[in-house]
Amino acid sequence: MDKISNQATSSTGFSRRDFIRTSAAVGVSAILAGTRQAAYAGGSDKIRVGLIGCGGRGTGAGIIDCATSSKGVELVAIGDVFQDYIDAAPQRIKNNLKKRKLAVDEIYKVTPETSFVGLDAYKKVLACDIDMVILTTPPYFRPVQLKAAIDAGKHVFIEKPVAVDPAGVRSIIATSEVATKKGLNIVAGTQMRRARHIMAIMKEIHNGAMGDIVGGQCVRCGGGMLNWGSKSKTRKSEWSEIEWQIRRWLFVNWLSGDFIVEQHVHNLDLLNWAMQGPPVQCMGMGGRQVRTGPQYGNIFDHIAVEYLYPNDVRVEYMGSQIDGVSSRSDLRLAGTKGKAYVDFAEGKIEGENPFTYDGPSVKPNVQEYADLITSIREGKHINEGKRIAETTLTAIMGRMSAYTGRALKWDWVMNASKLKLGPDKMELGSFTMEPVAVPGKTTLI
Repeated sequence: MDKISNQATSSTGFSRRDFIRTSAAVGVSAILAGTRQAAYAGGSDKIRVGLIGCGGRGTGAGIIDCATSSKGVELVAIGDVFQDYIDAAPQRIKNNLKKRKLAVDEIYKVTPETSFVGLDAYKKVLACDIDMVILTTPPYFRPVQLKAAIDAGKHVFIEKPVAVDPAGVRSIIATSEVATKKGLNIVAGTQMRRARHIMAIMKEIHNGAMGDIVGGQCVRCGGGMLNWGSKSKTRKSEWSEIEWQIRRWLFVNWLSGDFIVEQHVHNLDLLNWAMQGPPVQCMGMGGRQVRTGPQYGNIFDHIAVEYLYPNDVRVEYMGSQIDGVSSRSDLRLAGTKGKAYVDFAEGKIEGENPFTYDGPSVKPNVQEYADLITSIREGKHINEGKRIAETTLTAIMGRMSAYTGRALKWDWVMNASKLKLGPDKMELGSFTMEPVAVPGKTTLI
């Protein structure tokens, strides 16, 4: 019952699966020279998708952006830890497809036999006849699930962040190397990498428009998200500790990595992009003043980190999730010939070589899926695994420094830290989450 058969073949006996696999291995030109050129060029070839993680992201932006991005997308299998999420997923997905005015019956091909529940649901999705999988589970699960997907020979869209600790980051990097050897594609959910105005600004920065970068600020301050997952605020009697924590994952550090990792990874990714690599050291501080109730787990609500990049370039990060304070989300850099400003909507360079982008735009959250599907269909390898792993570690080391109050070096965090969050064995039983960190007292691991 775990596998979906695909009997459709052309008159030559060359199947859709043969086409996808061969094009990934040898390039599309060799295939298009043969019998499939007319059919594929007409858009009849399907990309069969599996969805692992059926919460708001998976049933909303995840599969919906994927289906919006390209013709021929079929969702054929879904999986989640919880039965109620699987029960609700079909209608949520169909409703969201309708809102985008997409052809529901052409896209939604999931059946009860291809809907899986449990901690091993991801394995069953990967056993189905799919070309690519979307990973939208809590970040803690992503290293194991990415490895399983690549081992199963699937292309992957993996949401950001990709891990919650250094051990997970190392796993992602190792799996990404395997993906390259196997010719499999990995695209990460750092959607602003596809924003045309940011792409143009970064090109100007890297071409020297603002001279050498000497410092800057990376800021993201926003609301407290106090009503997130309102139905799970109070633990139900039938929920184990682990189940409740997974349902409240956003506020549990072993599942989300804290807000600097789970959300502000977007902003830190832009910073690493501008600096053309990760920092060499950081020193942070933070705490928890507003989100103090047990329903908000054990994460902080404000963190500040100084990131040190090569050539003694220091960039200050400031982040918070607190209601009623000033909101801001941007990156500002100072250089020897000017200064740059970037946010998710606009960007500019001022100084000796002023620049403002006025070209076309795309929806970056849709474009990232279009790029992945194009890479699958045309056999053009794309692998963002190592890059998103490094950005994820940038956020993780900032959190580790803020939790402990200790300055940390990149090489130590990447290669020597023994920190591995979460239970030793994943099962829906008892597990006491770590207490809220206290800088100066929490142990560095």
